[in-house]
Amino acid sequence: PRGFLWGVGSSAYQTEGAWDKDGKGPSIWDTFTHQKGKVLRNETGDSACDGYYRVKEDIQLLKELKVNHYLLSISWPRIMPTGIKTEQLNEKGIQFYNDTINSLLENNITPIVSLYHWDLPQVLQEKYGGWQNISMINYFNDYANLCFEKFGDRVKHWITFSNPWAVAENGYETGEHAPGLKLGGCGAYKAAHHIIKTHAKVWHSYNSTWRREQQGMVGISLTSGWGEPVDPHSQMDRDAAERYIQFHLGWFANPIYRGDYPEVMKNYVGRKSAQQGLGTSRLPTFSVQEKTYIKGTSDFLGIGHFTTRYVLQKTFPFLQVSGYHTDRDLAELVDPNWPVPGPKWLYSVPWGFRRLLNFIKTQYGNPLIYVTENGVSEPAQCPQLCDEGRIQYLKGYINEILKALNDGVNVRGYTAWSLLDKFEWNKGFSERFGLYHIDFTNKNKPRYPKASVDYYKEIISANGFPNPREVENWHRKAMETCSATHQHLAADSLITHMEMVTEIVLPTVFTLCILICIVLLIFYLRNQS
Repeated sequence: PRGFLWGVGSSAYQTEGAWDKDGKGPSIWDTFTHQKGKVLRNETGDSACDGYYRVKEDIQLLKELKVNHYLLSISWPRIMPTGIKTEQLNEKGIQFYNDTINSLLENNITPIVSLYHWDLPQVLQEKYGGWQNISMINYFNDYANLCFEKFGDRVKHWITFSNPWAVAENGYETGEHAPGLKLGGCGAYKAAHHIIKTHAKVWHSYNSTWRREQQGMVGISLTSGWGEPVDPHSQMDRDAAERYIQFHLGWFANPIYRGDYPEVMKNYVGRKSAQQGLGTSRLPTFSVQEKTYIKGTSDFLGIGHFTTRYVLQKTFPFLQVSGYHTDRDLAELVDPNWPVPGPKWLYSVPWGFRRLLNFIKTQYGNPLIYVTENGVSEPAQCPQLCDEGRIQYLKGYINEILKALNDGVNVRGYTAWSLLDKFEWNKGFSERFGLYHIDFTNKNKPRYPKASVDYYKEIISANGFPNPREVENWHRKAMETCSATHQHLAADSLITHMEMVTEIVLPTVFTLCILICIVLLIFYLRNQS
């Protein structure tokens, strides 16, 4: 449709670097990545893409892409080092985001800003246990109100939380993500409960204090795969696929759009808790007042989506220690014929996206949707500037959005994930989601456009797909351009290696020569004496 927004996104911890510069406080991800064995190859986001120092340069990349919007996140500890407003504000951090927002707007790029993409101030984790503690609600609300005060005159699209499922599940149950806690069957549910309440409080704060003056919107960004029953004729498989979605997307969307957790979640977690001999369910409950307060607290729904799974019924035996994954009573499968352009978890299954979008339309009253994350990675060991897999992925998934639009789904924008190759959490730099390649071995971290840049740029300019022949031309031209860029990258890599030789090897050889000369001189003098 006319006015459809096209953009790209990234997040603060994954790109900014400058982890301890200009008054920024430590985040849980700084602490987590500095512990050995937490991240692949012990890599960290300490410098990441050096985005903190290269805002103007990266905005030029956005201009090159011709995007309408850029989705970025604010680092809470960069503007509030301890996470507590009354203790300390970091003016340099506030100025950094002011400059970024102003530069985007000067270039006619709309900022869509997430308040939380996983980098909780470390002090709040140490003092209170992070999202396990109800006090986070007020601390986060203070932080959100500071952002509305400082940036809300220019930012009109706010996201409270980006992918809170991963915050709760990977942060407090599996421990794969910061803060790395393995709190058994309650940790993820408790964290999610506090996050949902926090989201509602922030929405109400904006609604009562800022909306009339600033005229903006506040939503949440939920990431979910699609679950398709292995046997569509089997009621058990259909129910299992429903549980897959309800335990993933519904966990957060249902309270916000319908006032409570999905019934199937309450039933399954409640039953498993009773089997364990627990007096109450491991899934917390909302009071009647809380249900009313939470329901309707989203002006739009951000949707992140990457892949699909086949789902079937699988009953887990009674376990003394149950958790999120066993509570669902299901197993996930993939079709070996699905394309897998990058890591083994991310299969390209475009048709799942249309089904997910239609599910949202039916379940939640056809809300206004912005696609906030959608993309694919390639492995780092073989950098692909001619990223055929990503081009096919973008083509397939964007086409399914068009079909969903024709189904009557209210999608207003699309965000390709992501602008740059960046730090991918516990996977380090081993997966590359960027439309722009970064040579992390080069201290200058130069950016190189992949073929998908040219392809996506054409989609944006045409506001979709004009006709098959035209789209095929885009593909051919993108591949031709990337071949030339690849030669440029190869030449730059050679220069980088030569510089390393010059900077490291030559001084080392020179030092060795001096030492050898000294040793020979000592021998000579001894012989003379």
